[in-house]
Amino acid sequence: MSDKNGWAGTVNGMPREGQSAERSRTTRMEDIHAFTDMTGDRNPVHYDEELAKKTSFGKLIVQGGVTTGILNACVAQDLPGPGTVFLNTNLNFRKAVGVGETITGRVEVVKVREDKPLCTLKVMITDAGGAVCVEGEATTYTMPLEGL
Repeated sequence: MSDKNGWAGTVNGMPREGQSAERSRTTRMEDIHAFTDMTGDRNPVHYDEELAKKTSFGKLIVQGGVTTGILNACVAQDLPGPGTVFLNTNLNFRKAVGVGETITGRVEVVKVREDKPLCTLKVMITDAGGAVCVEGEATTYTMPLEGL
């Protein structure tokens, strides 16, 4: 590879504009407990079902970090792939996600730097009905892992 290729040594190589990846999973009450253990977020809308039903959400909801965590898996496992970390995220939360809902995270490459392993991604999380729960943009850096 050329010395000008900043993607040399990355596991998946340089992605292409328009390339995308998706992952889906169903949220669980265990996700709420694990996130609380990590962060201390004990907001009653995550734990008190009777209270949560009376809110505008109408149900128990998972923390936003549980919802957006699927994007971490998309970028670190699929696109751009192993060795990728977020440098910046700009996320808009459109719809709360409840316990037991299936969500799909999607990342799409908008811009790729050839000289450095940087990408701009359009990111989105939808529910099983296709409603947008989270949307935004992210910048990622992919470090070379081959040969380590």
